[in-house]
Amino acid sequence: MDLAVQGMLLPALLLGLRIAGLMSFAPFLGSTSISIRFKAALTIAFTVLLYPVCAPRVADVTAANWLGIVLSESCLGLLMGLTVQFVFEGAQFAGQFASIQMGFSLVTILDPQSQADTPVIGVFYQTVALLIFLQLNVHHWMLRALAKSYALVPVGSVTISAPLMREFFHVASSMFVVGIEIAGPIVLATMVADLSLKFLGKVSPQLPVMLMGVSVKFLIGMAVLITAIGYWPGFFESHFAAALGSASRLLQLTH
Repeated sequence: MDLAVQGMLLPALLLGLRIAGLMSFAPFLGSTSISIRFKAALTIAFTVLLYPVCAPRVADVTAANWLGIVLSESCLGLLMGLTVQFVFEGAQFAGQFASIQMGFSLVTILDPQSQADTPVIGVFYQTVALLIFLQLNVHHWMLRALAKSYALVPVGSVTISAPLMREFFHVASSMFVVGIEIAGPIVLATMVADLSLKFLGKVSPQLPVMLMGVSVKFLIGMAVLITAIGYWPGFFESHFAAALGSASRLLQLTH
């Protein structure tokens, strides 16, 4: 019995740790709207599929290095999932920023991805990003990258180093870049509208500038949003490709 556990169950467990880390934090697959049982079933299914190919590469495990292998494998899956998730976080950041400029900062709904109250524009941005994510089959590429990661970084050979963490934090900073790029046109347009209304208020003090401001910024923001959304598929495609490239660089730094 001990030999069977050592020969089959232990490699399968270690193999599944990286998959479980990805399933916990990857876009769509890691969403809280997907039940934990379904995620567990997917993790087991992927482990079974990868076991015949990747199990021979499982390093010998001893009581001394068991905990380190468990933590490093889980962290690697976590890092791979978060690398792509940062694009979605950037979209939500842009939505929150745009909501403030358009007067929607107090209009919140339940975000199905995070199960938290989020400005309505932020939920809209994340929903569009998710649809583009699925349309481009990025989740398929993530699973392919996961399978190839076992050939590049065999189970038990993951090393969490300072260069790896520096690269990860550099990737995390791209979340703000994505948010600024998405929200930039709306923010710029509404700021111009604000300045114009201020000048009008100075020239004609009798105009109800405060009452007009909310409606004007909303209309301008919606017009810019409708115009810009046509460019989003190409925009998100480039950022998803960059995120997958970043995940590849992270893998190269783990061994």
